[in-house]
Amino acid sequence: MASRNIIQSVFVKTVFILLILSSISLISCSQKLKKNKKDPDALKPAWLKTEPYQDGYYTGIGHSIKDGRSNYVQEAKKSALEDLVSSIQVTVSSASVLSQIENDKKLQEKYEQTIKTTATDEIEDFEFVEAWEDQLNYWVYYRLSIARYKQLKEDQKRDAALLASDYYRKGKQAQQDGDRLKALTFQLQALKSLEKYLGEPIIAKVDGNDVLLGNEIYSSIQTLLNTMQLSVVPAEVVLNRRLNQNSQTVAAKCVYKDLKSPAADLPLIALFEKGAGEVFPDYKTDEKGQAKVLINKIGSKELEQTVSIKLNIDLLSGAGDSSMFKLVTKTLQVPSAQVVLKVQRPVVYITSNEKSFGQAKVNFQLLNKLKNLLANSGFEFSDTWKTADLWFDINADSERGSITGSIYVTYLTSTIRVTTVKDNKEVYATTLDRVKGYGLDYDKSSIDSYNKAMDIVEKERMNELLSTVLQ
Repeated sequence: MASRNIIQSVFVKTVFILLILSSISLISCSQKLKKNKKDPDALKPAWLKTEPYQDGYYTGIGHSIKDGRSNYVQEAKKSALEDLVSSIQVTVSSASVLSQIENDKKLQEKYEQTIKTTATDEIEDFEFVEAWEDQLNYWVYYRLSIARYKQLKEDQKRDAALLASDYYRKGKQAQQDGDRLKALTFQLQALKSLEKYLGEPIIAKVDGNDVLLGNEIYSSIQTLLNTMQLSVVPAEVVLNRRLNQNSQTVAAKCVYKDLKSPAADLPLIALFEKGAGEVFPDYKTDEKGQAKVLINKIGSKELEQTVSIKLNIDLLSGAGDSSMFKLVTKTLQVPSAQVVLKVQRPVVYITSNEKSFGQAKVNFQLLNKLKNLLANSGFEFSDTWKTADLWFDINADSERGSITGSIYVTYLTSTIRVTTVKDNKEVYATTLDRVKGYGLDYDKSSIDSYNKAMDIVEKERMNELLSTVLQ
């Protein structure tokens, strides 16, 4: 018995010791696993943890998400180049042409932003440094030698200055030969050659003298433009908003003031400066310096509107899609003229025959609604047919439908016709067929059908009506 107790005691102690050793082993393994498990951020390269800096280089880091829907490598590259370009300083010199033509800095700010935006697509000689990725992300690191970048820019600027100088000299020669249009075209090409460097003072020799080339070219262009005078006859036109397909024309004429000769082959552009409508936009002056400007439609309710006719400087310069060059050419004072349109509102004579179950209604709902819509659209009204431009005639009648429980159904049929008073020609007609109304009796359901018909006129037919009668 005693020996059995001793054996049991030894067994219990042994099991207890084994349990303690096992626990110690598990804790030790757990601690080792924790030590071996690395932090994901610790795996990232140093250039992702802090913004990289390399002496003598512009640097850019790009990132994209690997979502399977796009080329994440190309997206990261584009992002890196944009980041790289953002570190390149673009400043406008106080001696540049940009600084001379505007004082409020808005143009300069737009120009600086445009230069940076386009630089991403034009940048050259950048170097791939390193890339790093995980399951969801991709990063790439690029750099660009500052010295190499500045050298490339200086080479490009020198070439641009040589080209601009050549165009400038050709422009001056054409001016001496009396060909103003060719002179203006050459000077605009000269300015366009410098479009990326208009914020910088480029010095060139002209007639043996050092001049700021951009400023000299811009000044020459403005001097040529100042010799032109554009006029329009008549300068004021009285017309009805309803042109009725009979287009209105005015004559534009451009001359060289100092030569007292017509300015032929000049591109012109016409547009509504105040109000709205349709005007044929593009013209070219003939050998007499003239062009007929065509106004097709008045689209605004304003009683006084203005069409502006001016030299199409963008077409003449070949600006195309160059947003930078257009920013500058917009500051030029180009020859222009305006024609004032005194717009008369169309006068309407309106009649209505509205019935409910064959009996004349006391309240003409459609007439009142249509009159209100026309007034808001710039029409006036006459009590006599002879003094009107248009005759609107409304006919409507409702008929009884079925009765379901306590609900009465009514159907309304209505027509609206528009006729010209002058030649008695129908120009518009529409029918609202069996518009269904509901009510607790037939009178109420008839009123409901008229209300729904008014909604159809306003929301579905009015734009079509106006578009037709205001042609």
